[in-house]
Amino acid sequence: MLVAKPLVFLACLVPFMQLAHGAFVGDLGANPLELVTNVTGLWGLRFLLLTLAISPLRRVSGWNWLQRFRRMLGLFVFFYISLHFLTWVWLDQQLDWSKIAADIVKRPYVTLGFTAWLLLVPLAATSTRGMMRRLGRRWQRLHRLVYVAGVLGVLHFIWLVKADLLQPLIYASLLLILLAVRWRPHLLGRLAWSGRTINAR
Repeated sequence: MLVAKPLVFLACLVPFMQLAHGAFVGDLGANPLELVTNVTGLWGLRFLLLTLAISPLRRVSGWNWLQRFRRMLGLFVFFYISLHFLTWVWLDQQLDWSKIAADIVKRPYVTLGFTAWLLLVPLAATSTRGMMRRLGRRWQRLHRLVYVAGVLGVLHFIWLVKADLLQPLIYASLLLILLAVRWRPHLLGRLAWSGRTINAR
């Protein structure tokens, strides 16, 4: 397990390192801004879904060690979504705050994305064990906002793409499944029972 955490950490950094290398050698394609925006946004959403999947997977499989990676994955969600947001604010909008504010107000997909990022800020800020002890039960209630952020993130993706909806709808379906097992825990029991039955054969 001591080796696993650094390996997972390095694996999570791979998309960022690929972008950094591409920027360094000038190989980010014909539209670097679009590439960076897409990669950071997609990986932020992927890590969010992976983070939400940790608890259901642990309950179904009995692999309690998965829980040790949840905080790290959650922080990588914030890392990539913040890069996604920074790319828009800095590279796309050129730090034009009046234009940024106007876009947030006028464009629904920007409003959704910005709101999702805002919800992730307190989650990242309270991710330490010290904050968990300090907040007690309030910590768990606060961190349920990740589900709201996930819904907003998926809607942001769907609204942004508009035409080819296959990929965002796949992410939306995965999120719906994770929400279903979150609010209907008995579904996990059925999955775990099915898994044990298959393994027994």
